[in-house]
Amino acid sequence: METIGRPRGGTHAVLAVLFLGAFAMGSAELLVMGMLDLIAADLAVSIPAAGALVTAFALGMAFGGPLLALVTAHLDRRAVLVGALAAFALLNLVPVLVADHTLFLVARAGVGATEGLFVAAALTALEGIVPRERAGRAMGVVITGFAAASALGMPLASLMGREFGWRASFVGLAVIGVGVMLAAMLVLPPVPTASASRTAGAQLRHAFAPRVLALLALCCLVFAGIQSALTYLVPYLGDVTGVTGPVVVGVLFAFGVATTVGSAAGSRFADAHAALALQCGTIGLTVSLLAMFLFGGQVVVAVLGIIGMGLFAMGMAPAMQSRVMSLAGPGAALAASLPASASNAGDAVGALLGGAAIGHAGLAAAVFVGAVIAATAVVVAIATGRLRPQAPATEAARRTAEPGAEPLAMVSQSD
Repeated sequence: METIGRPRGGTHAVLAVLFLGAFAMGSAELLVMGMLDLIAADLAVSIPAAGALVTAFALGMAFGGPLLALVTAHLDRRAVLVGALAAFALLNLVPVLVADHTLFLVARAGVGATEGLFVAAALTALEGIVPRERAGRAMGVVITGFAAASALGMPLASLMGREFGWRASFVGLAVIGVGVMLAAMLVLPPVPTASASRTAGAQLRHAFAPRVLALLALCCLVFAGIQSALTYLVPYLGDVTGVTGPVVVGVLFAFGVATTVGSAAGSRFADAHAALALQCGTIGLTVSLLAMFLFGGQVVVAVLGIIGMGLFAMGMAPAMQSRVMSLAGPGAALAASLPASASNAGDAVGALLGGAAIGHAGLAAAVFVGAVIAATAVVVAIATGRLRPQAPATEAARRTAEPGAEPLAMVSQSD
């Protein structure tokens, strides 16, 4: 990514805009979960049919996000971000204007794809706006926007939907999307894409290199471990820990706050100690889940385990994002969207394995499965700790071997 001039309004203004955009999109991702009953009743569909809206979003983000990132990899990051925010606002108005479940499903898939594109464009834009040694910390600000949505955005949007009707929440998201888009047009400078990553073939080759796939496998394992327990957390609290009602709401809020704090704290280590942060994070996640499994009947220990799960899980997110983009090198524009896809895949696998475990051994078994997956992630985190980006000289040598490439005067063959 080419370094550009000073942003309009300063770097802090850029980070504020990207944080708000991430907050809005994170809220949109979780919104349907908080109003599933209202949507099902209003559209006259079953709860599972309404739940398909969540699946549509996840599929859109997992597959549509990388596809849009690949198609737009050669475009200026500012233009991509503004376009993504405009599409986000329009797609959130679809269920407000048309009461059709099928069209709603399509719109949700579109919102998911748009969020994936926004993540990729925002994080690659930061590489051109902030100094390289602070890129990980800046990425952490954007990722914290998504974490904050789980703590505040979804509860507030759900409250608004129950007070004024579920469509009001979607109108609110569209308005916020337009506001962030206008702010982005004011403060974001042009951020051109580096010439080395202009072709789709180069993007695919670098973004799906074995070293990148290894990190994506780690990301998938981490979120599978989390989701195995998190999907069934409310019934786990009632059946194993023995808490219900307002206490459960308080625990869920504490988990949301923990993810926000973890993301903000984790960004401090994403620049200089990303590999170590992933190793420590997977160990902390494993310990948290084991504590929940072994001592889930004790309220204090169970709650501390849940808070630890949130802290360590999102504490790894900035380091994971930074490592994937660093290892992808010239393929960063596409690779930036892949951790979100890997995490969605992990969510799906974790929920499936946790549900299967419950069917055989009860609710606590889902937490045990999560701990086993997290322990596997520890091994992978240690194994991938030595991975390094491909040296620029090696890449230059490869380009000279491609048909039609211009010869280079001197190319070092060493890594």
